[in-house]
Amino acid sequence: MLATSTIRRVPARPVRHQPRVTRSHRLPTGVCAASLLALGLLVSPAWAQPTTALERVDEFVRAEMARQKVPGVALAVVRNGEVLRAQGYGLANVEHQVPVRPETVFQSASLGKQFTATAVMLLVEAGKVGLGDPLTRYFPLAPETWRQITIQNLLTHTSGIPEYETGGVIDWQRDFSEDSLAKLAFALKLEFPAGSRWSYSSTGYVLLGIIIHKASGEFYGDLLRERVFGPLGMSTTRIISEADIVPNRAAGYRLVDGELKNQDWVSPSLNTTADGTLYFSILDLIAWDRGLRSGAVLRTESWARVFEPVKLTSGRSYPYGFGWGVEEINGQKVQSHGGAWQGFRTYICRYLGDGLTIAVLANLADANPRRFVDGIAGIMDSTLAPPPEVPIPDREPAISARLRALLAAAAQGGLSPAQFAYVRAGFFPETPKRFAAMLRDLGVPDQVQLFERKELGDDRVYRYRVGYGQKSFDVRLGLAPDDRITVLQIWPRP
Repeated sequence: MLATSTIRRVPARPVRHQPRVTRSHRLPTGVCAASLLALGLLVSPAWAQPTTALERVDEFVRAEMARQKVPGVALAVVRNGEVLRAQGYGLANVEHQVPVRPETVFQSASLGKQFTATAVMLLVEAGKVGLGDPLTRYFPLAPETWRQITIQNLLTHTSGIPEYETGGVIDWQRDFSEDSLAKLAFALKLEFPAGSRWSYSSTGYVLLGIIIHKASGEFYGDLLRERVFGPLGMSTTRIISEADIVPNRAAGYRLVDGELKNQDWVSPSLNTTADGTLYFSILDLIAWDRGLRSGAVLRTESWARVFEPVKLTSGRSYPYGFGWGVEEINGQKVQSHGGAWQGFRTYICRYLGDGLTIAVLANLADANPRRFVDGIAGIMDSTLAPPPEVPIPDREPAISARLRALLAAAAQGGLSPAQFAYVRAGFFPETPKRFAAMLRDLGVPDQVQLFERKELGDDRVYRYRVGYGQKSFDVRLGLAPDDRITVLQIWPRP
């Protein structure tokens, strides 16, 4: 289950971390105030009689759904505990023409990681797990190299353990036991020494689920039901099950050659791992946000650890805590996470300075819920609006020249693992083949513009817009201190 900021899965497999409907539909919406009341949430006058801002939110959501061609979306907008919007838009099930309502149950994807992190912290508070515990305490048969990897490294994606989700590492139609999943992880080659870099790893959260089971004697989903979901009133949140009757369950979709298809099937055991295999509704996320605001479930000092940016061995921080991205926007702290899996995309963002929380659940694998959240945030508070997309001065022409060379190599299938500081599992050979198919007939770019430069941990990350006549692409390039590549992403602009 990948985070929305990372895309690591080839289209042939279900995607758990970031396709389009062939026709636009004017889709029905549904709202149920009774469910909000059942949660103990007062329906605000702003929700019953939308303000101008909320009317603009509705217009924006419907326009963005049409642009992205998303069948259905559930939205929550909460300010300082007051529910401004809890609403469904479009269709939860296209075949049966069932509208999305606030009660509609979506798959969590990697939003589930923050609950796994909470379960780990419950065990830390109970003295059953230590953040500094080496993994070999729980996996005595693990490679010797794992002795340096700690529980905290798994929580913060700094373990160096690659993704099990890409590159043909795993058969998605096969059932796996916890022991067989652990052995599969043991066979993966570490990408870097523990703590030295940040690289998203769902494998680490699968291992955390197994550790929770070993340390507590309970399946992680049972522990969460008893200690988190039940106490917070998250009445529909639960582990995914195809066998069970799940009221209000949405269908997940993907695009194949522009045609809407149902999500791919995944074996039941691979839909119970701790990297993001939950069901929940937008009402449950409202209850979760309410619990976070009140500091429920965990002690104050534990929540502080959850939201603390991880410090790398170099001494620099990376903006990620335990299952949450943590950053600042216009001077206010922001906590966020997203995910994609099996035809669903999810995103939650908490703007602490404004007391504003926005959550979006969508049932299309190609949806971009972050775009919904950013747009809604800008409507609710103009200081949160994404900055205008304008080029910035390129003061490192050597980097843009290198980018041109990389694009030329990519077009000819000439990318090499030696160019990379570490190589994502599955990047070779699938991704270079995809790059070559996109670029090989376009020639030399006539425009390379820099739109963003930032530092993440020890890495420098650049975002360019590259033009080839009538076609253009966004390109993200990350470089390690030794100038080897840490990130290379290319995606066509609409």
